[in-house]
Amino acid sequence: MLYFDNAATGGRKPDQVLHAVFSATRVCANPGRGGHKLSVACAKTVQDCRYALNEFFGGYGYERVAFTKNCTESLNVALLGVLERGDHVVATCMEHNSVLRPLEYLRKTGVITYDICPLSSSGNINPEQFCALVKPHTRMAIVTTASNVTGAIPPIDKIRARLPKHVLLLCDGAQGAGHIAMNMQRTGIDLLSVAGHKGMLGIQGSGALLFSERVSPRPIMHGGTGSISVSLEMPDFYPDGLEAGTLSYPAIVSLLEGTRYLSVHQRKIAKAVHTYTEYFLQRLQKQSAYRAYSTPNPCGIVALAHESLQSETVAHFLSEHHNIAVRGGLHCAPLMHEHLKTQDGGLVRVSFSHYNSEREIDELLSALQNIDENSRF
Repeated sequence: MLYFDNAATGGRKPDQVLHAVFSATRVCANPGRGGHKLSVACAKTVQDCRYALNEFFGGYGYERVAFTKNCTESLNVALLGVLERGDHVVATCMEHNSVLRPLEYLRKTGVITYDICPLSSSGNINPEQFCALVKPHTRMAIVTTASNVTGAIPPIDKIRARLPKHVLLLCDGAQGAGHIAMNMQRTGIDLLSVAGHKGMLGIQGSGALLFSERVSPRPIMHGGTGSISVSLEMPDFYPDGLEAGTLSYPAIVSLLEGTRYLSVHQRKIAKAVHTYTEYFLQRLQKQSAYRAYSTPNPCGIVALAHESLQSETVAHFLSEHHNIAVRGGLHCAPLMHEHLKTQDGGLVRVSFSHYNSEREIDELLSALQNIDENSRF
């Protein structure tokens, strides 16, 4: 099958990642849950991953890298574990439901209020318009690193520069992490959620939350940590306070190897993915039945719509008749579709990897043409 659904989960991993995962599932122990040699060795590898992520993202120290099972869990820790009654939040309409649903839950339970910044005429977020929504009691600003619908990249550095210093900045790195260079300290990002199974080249079940000294997230899960076991309360130090239960060692190993791979190849990968989006968009222009909602981007995301067919219909035909994987629908980002006025039919999302090729893209373009032609009978 031709795989163009990398924004949902990376379809192909580097050999180093696969070999590391295989080794971790063949022989492993519970890291930090024993004093024997194998447990200690696994714990060291977990620490190595914290060091690698902290360096890769310009974080605030390895102890402020907490592992999660995905980006959604990281965002829930960042929101439910940081925000307090009476806080106000500003977010963008680009945000995923993993941000919007926790915010709405906190609003409905009377904890916070929030405002949403709309898209500008350019299809992105205007820093001045965003910061105009800040109020005296605004505690947090939330800006995705890249839209999971169109691949648009908000100007996070310009937004941070205009925000009052006391306002915390949370960035959802689900789509941007691994694809675009990020440095938390240099930009002023206080919390960064990371999905390991997309641009970071790890496997499903891997994720992390990186956070600054300006925040002290409360745990949203409670349980064993392998430390301070005599206490009935969670440890009051990080990362232990946020890591209840057994860590997914194979997932963390995959994230470590993916990070190491990106440390060497990130620029080359981003260039290849940007080139593929540009190649696809240029040739899609020749098919008048389709409208693109994206511009070339290093995240490899292209959103498009057929003039008469529902997005899920196009995705279904690509899968069933052409053996091509894309995604149709609203992509868990309802406000983005509302602003794009595509909430009824949704959008087909094609998302490229550096493992794709121009030949594969040509096959996709031919399939899209075939679907359009058959729809006219």
